[in-house]
Amino acid sequence: MATMTISIPEPLRGFMQKQMKSKGFGNVSEYFRTLLRKAQEEEADAKLQALLLEGLSSGKDAELTREFWKDIKTEATHLLKKHRKYPAR
Repeated sequence: MATMTISIPEPLRGFMQKQMKSKGFGNVSEYFRTLLRKAQEEEADAKLQALLLEGLSSGKDAELTREFWKDIKTEATHLLKKHRKYPAR
């Protein structure tokens, strides 16, 4: 595993320490890995949504309700979990 050193202002450090304590993180590394994984998931979600919109615009019209997006995301999440190299924490 690679080691990184970062500098953050004191207010962010205080916020981070509160988050770590309230959410049960054992150390700073766990906290940052979780933040990075969440960012990766958000990026994957954005890419998936863009692809879905592209696919939808190329075919017949569908009603884009909250339930529709929920169903699509559930199915896509299931597929991603099957193909994900590293499981999410």
